[in-house]
Amino acid sequence: MLSNSLIELDRAHLIHPVSSYRSHEASGVRVLKSAKGATLTDASGRQLLDGFAGLWCVNAGYGQDSIVEAAMRQLRELPYATGYFGLGSDPAIRLAARLAELAPGDLNHVYFTLGGSDAVDSTIRFIRYYYHAKGTPQKDQFISVESGYHGSSTAGAGLTALPSFHAGFGVPYNWQHKIPSHYAYRNPVGSHPQAIIAASVAALRAKIAELGVDRVAAFYVEPIQGSGGVLVPPPSWLKAMHAVCKEHDILFVADEVITGFGRVGPLFACEEDDVVPDLMTTAKGLTSGYVPMGAVLMSDAVYNTIADGAGKAAVGHGYTYSAHPVSAAVGLACLDLYENGLLENGRKAGHRLIEGLRALADHPLVGDVRGRGMLAAVELVTDKELKTPLPAEADAARRIFDRAWDNGVVIRAFAQGVLGYAPPLCCTDDDIDGIIERTKTTLDQTLEDKDVRAAMKG
Repeated sequence: MLSNSLIELDRAHLIHPVSSYRSHEASGVRVLKSAKGATLTDASGRQLLDGFAGLWCVNAGYGQDSIVEAAMRQLRELPYATGYFGLGSDPAIRLAARLAELAPGDLNHVYFTLGGSDAVDSTIRFIRYYYHAKGTPQKDQFISVESGYHGSSTAGAGLTALPSFHAGFGVPYNWQHKIPSHYAYRNPVGSHPQAIIAASVAALRAKIAELGVDRVAAFYVEPIQGSGGVLVPPPSWLKAMHAVCKEHDILFVADEVITGFGRVGPLFACEEDDVVPDLMTTAKGLTSGYVPMGAVLMSDAVYNTIADGAGKAAVGHGYTYSAHPVSAAVGLACLDLYENGLLENGRKAGHRLIEGLRALADHPLVGDVRGRGMLAAVELVTDKELKTPLPAEADAARRIFDRAWDNGVVIRAFAQGVLGYAPPLCCTDDDIDGIIERTKTTLDQTLEDKDVRAAMKG
């Protein structure tokens, strides 16, 4: 059993990310003890299906011996090597080369970070340097998409367009701008794909005109918006937005921190729309969460402009743990798994996941089911015709997560009743069926919530 002393130590000392500190102190921590495949075991011995792969990241699943062995070998041989002073390590060099080979188009240059947030932050610095090198430093305005998530670093949080990442932090900055999301379920133009694409293209063109085409530096976008509620754009939406950026000489940044490494089918989501971004950020599935690592993939044109602009001077951007050899060794082991059956298993499991969730569409609370591959969401409403969200009184994010936990499944419960799914790619049919079955139980229990029932009657 979990000792009270561990709960008290957590309560007194460990600050948890994106949490209400006082609420967490009151409720106490849930401690995870071990994991294998897609199954977690908590400190009390209870087993749960992980429907969210940790935090969208354990793509390969837990307990993959080849990943663990790769890390152990590297720890024994060379546990650290700096990338400063022109130094490097075998696994970091090989991982960069392999990513360049696998990435779309001419994304041939790789800068390693510790995760997604600092990867996004690095792109901001690289883009600034790029335009200074081109002699157009006035191109200093950045555009992203409402409901998007681009990390929680000081600068990246301003590109993120979620209120909780702005409140109290003094962001976004005056050089960070937003256009409306493609959010099909609640889009003012309706749900027809071409109408949504046309509206988004018009919004981007209008924002560029408002800021001045000679001022706009870059456009940031997730191929599928993750933390905003798993919002899936229509086919060719990404390609249409990319075309607008190319027309106006604006750098296109694809944030594939969540969607990369088989999460939605192919290794990278932008491949499906035949889009080659100027920069691409990755993390999460890069190492399947076993060790920290992210990456910025940079096109030949961007890299050469920066390199030529710097000449013999150093480009003053660096992290102590960039290109960490242990993380790189893990990344190589993950790529081996992806290429030797895991991507294919993820595609099959993703089809089963989406079909299983769609089978819940007749449930009285289910307003929308959306997703692609092993990335999905179910949006709950109290009135399907009016698309009325669950009432604030229902405390949906907390209560639904708690119910799902008690039912033996971990999911992401967003505010006002959006359930998020991103299981490991290694899931078996039984794993997926278990996630669906336990979701159905959670929905039935939520339907009996007194605040939900009151809203449905009202």
